[in-house]
Amino acid sequence: MIVADLERALLARYPKTDAEGWDHVGLSVGDPAAEITGVACALDATEANVHRALEAGANVLLTHHPIYIKAPDAFCPADISRPQCSAVLYEAARCGVSIISLHTNLDRSHEVRVRLSELLGAEPMSSLEHVGEPELTGLGALATLHDVYSLRDLANRAATAYGSDPRVWGEADHPCRTIAILGGSLGDFGELAIAAGADVIVTGEAGYHVAQDLALRGLPVILLGHDHSEEPFVDILMNSAVDAGVDPRHAIKILNPCQWWTVTKGENL
Repeated sequence: MIVADLERALLARYPKTDAEGWDHVGLSVGDPAAEITGVACALDATEANVHRALEAGANVLLTHHPIYIKAPDAFCPADISRPQCSAVLYEAARCGVSIISLHTNLDRSHEVRVRLSELLGAEPMSSLEHVGEPELTGLGALATLHDVYSLRDLANRAATAYGSDPRVWGEADHPCRTIAILGGSLGDFGELAIAAGADVIVTGEAGYHVAQDLALRGLPVILLGHDHSEEPFVDILMNSAVDAGVDPRHAIKILNPCQWWTVTKGENL
C-alpha cells in the first residue's frame, strides 16, 4: 500500500468537504508514491512524534491535529524564532515520514459522536450542529444518560473516562440527563447546547467569560482540557487506518505526553 492509497481511503471516509474552510486536512508532507512500512497514530504532529514513528518502524504519521493551519514561511530546523511546524515539516521531509491529518472532517464523523457519548455512558442522539437529524454528520454530540446524575457525579465520571482533572462551572448538585459534548474548543457551541435543551456541556476548553456566562445562565460546563477531550480520537484514527488496508501489526498508537503541568498550592518543588 502506498501513501496516496491511504490518504484516498481516509478522505473517502472523512471527506474534505466536511472540514471547516480554514482547516488543513489530508497529506501535508511526504511522497504520495512511497510504500507504507507502518502508520503511527497520534493526537499532534510534533517533531518528537515524527521520531517516535521512525523508532516504531513507521513512515506515516497519522494525526488528528494538523501540522499547520497556515503554512510557515520556511521549513527549517528547530529555532525559537520560527513556529514549531516549520521544524516538524523539515524533519518529516528529511526523515521520509509522511504526515496525514484528519481534523474537523473527523470531528464531524459518526464515530466521534458515538465515542464521545459512550465514554460518559450516554446514548448519542444527534450532532449539536444538526439536532434531531441523527443521520447527518456534524460537530459535537447531543446524548442522553441512562440515569440522572448530579453535576459532581458526572464530572467525576468524565474525569475517570478521559483521564482528566476537569474544571467545572455550575452548582455541584445540578441534575444532568441530556448532555452536550464537544471535543477541543467550545467556541460558540454553548448557544447550540442551550437551544438543544442540554443540561450540561462537556468540552475541552472554553474562555473564562464564555464558561462564566453559560454557567450563570443555567448551563454548567465541564472543561476536560483540549488534549484530554480528543485523545480518544487516536483510537479512531488507528481503526480507520486498519480498515483502509494497513496491516494491524504495523498500526502504532503514540500516547500523547502531557505537555503542561500544574502546581499544588503549598507543594514543595
